[in-house]
Amino acid sequence: MTAQLEGIGMTSRRTRMRLVQRLREGGIESDRVLEVIGQVPRHIFLDEALSHRAYEDTSLPIGHGQTLSQPYIVARMTELLLAHAPQRVLELGTGSGYQTAVLSQLFPEIYSVERIRPLQDRARDRLRQLNVRNVLLKHADGGMGWPERGPFDGIIVTAAPVEVPRELLDQLADGGVLIAPAGEENQVLVEIIRRGDRFERRELEPVRFVPLLGGVDRQWSIARTHR
Repeated sequence: MTAQLEGIGMTSRRTRMRLVQRLREGGIESDRVLEVIGQVPRHIFLDEALSHRAYEDTSLPIGHGQTLSQPYIVARMTELLLAHAPQRVLELGTGSGYQTAVLSQLFPEIYSVERIRPLQDRARDRLRQLNVRNVLLKHADGGMGWPERGPFDGIIVTAAPVEVPRELLDQLADGGVLIAPAGEENQVLVEIIRRGDRFERRELEPVRFVPLLGGVDRQWSIARTHR
């Protein structure tokens, strides 16, 4: 198990450190984020046939029409979130669980929603492999968030809605921040901060994400990663 997590060859720690250096050169400034990117074994979140490409700075398929996000965008969105020091973070789109694992090393409480049950099941297994204990997973329509657990100091969305749903904004605590891609053909990364009843929106940079879809594939469930 330890050898699998450490990796060899194209998944070795040396290869991870080369990725970290590329991210630093690409504009990621947070040493804490870069340290976590260097520690979390991205290759275990991919099928074995693609694991040799895990530390390329590119998105990769994980099945069900979904992708493992490009390391740069994982680091960028995490860095933006970290600047606001949230304690309770909602992630919409667990996917492979890689972004979830990164968040778990930087924030005390993570609540992550995934609409595709097989992806959630695999993500749970991988998070258990890493002994992650501060994540709660839910199988549900991510566009609706997780209102029973709100409000949240931070919300991160890993698929692109055309417009950020009002239901998500309502789950932000006062002073909380939401980081998300938004748009259809021309997507942009946005930062939205709640100030009482007002929402301050800032557009940051062009991005490309899979669309945020509604509904679920099976009856929803909740599971802690350390069970």
